Amino acid sequence: MDPRDRFLRSCRGESVDRPPVWLMRQAGRYLPEYRAVRRGVAFLEMCADVERAVTVSLQPIDLVGSEAVILFQDIFTPIPGMGVEVDFAPGPVIGEPLRRADQIEALRIPDPREDVPFVFEILRRLREAVSSRDIPVLGFAGAPFTLAAYLIQGAGSKDFSILKAMLQTRPDEVEALLEKLTRLTIDYLRAQIEAGAEAVQLFDTWAGLLDPAAYARWVQPTHVRIAEALEEAPAPLILYVQNGSHIVELAAATGVDVVSLDWRVDLARVASSQGDRVSLQGNLDPCWLHAPRERIFEMVREMADAASPARGHILNLGHGCLPDTPVEGVRAFTDAARALGG
Repeated sequence: MDPRDRFLRSCRGESVDRPPVWLMRQAGRYLPEYRAVRRGVAFLEMCADVERAVTVSLQPIDLVGSEAVILFQDIFTPIPGMGVEVDFAPGPVIGEPLRRADQIEALRIPDPREDVPFVFEILRRLREAVSSRDIPVLGFAGAPFTLAAYLIQGAGSKDFSILKAMLQTRPDEVEALLEKLTRLTIDYLRAQIEAGAEAVQLFDTWAGLLDPAAYARWVQPTHVRIAEALEEAPAPLILYVQNGSHIVELAAATGVDVVSLDWRVDLARVASSQGDRVSLQGNLDPCWLHAPRERIFEMVREMADAASPARGHILNLGHGCLPDTPVEGVRAFTDAARALGG
């Protein structure tokens, strides 16, 4: 079974010979080859540079044995087109945080095809580059709530207290912002699929900050709308919520094809309770890639066994590769996945 077929069948809950494998943030600072391409180039410049972005997107295929290519971009790529000033230091920093109704009303919803055409050129180039190797190409977007968290707070935060206060004190303004971001996200993902993305992942990094009732109120409706909008699209939709073990059941009820789990989740429990309605992805702690090769093989077997009740499983991490991730640990992870078919 080739990697494309194995990956897409796993997303849809169809039978496969073994789980496919890729890693979140697989093109990144842990790779010397990535650092060489990135040297002297600002991050936003890197995202818009088609040649460099294609190069680093493809690096994990041969360097560490990943079985899927994911577009090199940032979740904030389409946001400046709304009229928002964004910088990176190194995470997103908002020039003027959105805390007033007039700011939110002024936001425009750009056509991503016109506003960030380089994203779709990168995807087209990636499809061409891997077509003869039958490797799937993945796109992605930041989820509305996570984008709103940064836009309101102004930067990353441990607790996003300004955002959470606005949920209680100015809910109408947050609703208006989420509405615009949801429309943008749908358009952006549709355009990625048109350009060649064979699956897309929605990253909701900060939705796990909310309790289940607040997730159901503020976040789940955006996930449902995006899933419904892409229901007829030829690309499966993967949803990742960091630190979301308490809302897995709600995430699985959104209509997405795959729920990606972080390492805090009991994979076996979720596979048994939710695995008949969604495929699962994950969920090794990225720090565990420092383990000896034999231990990584053992942990991969344990994950595959734990996920076996689910209709489908994609081996991945519970978060992205960290800058100090050992390259040999990543190679061991992908080698261990392939060994499951032996």
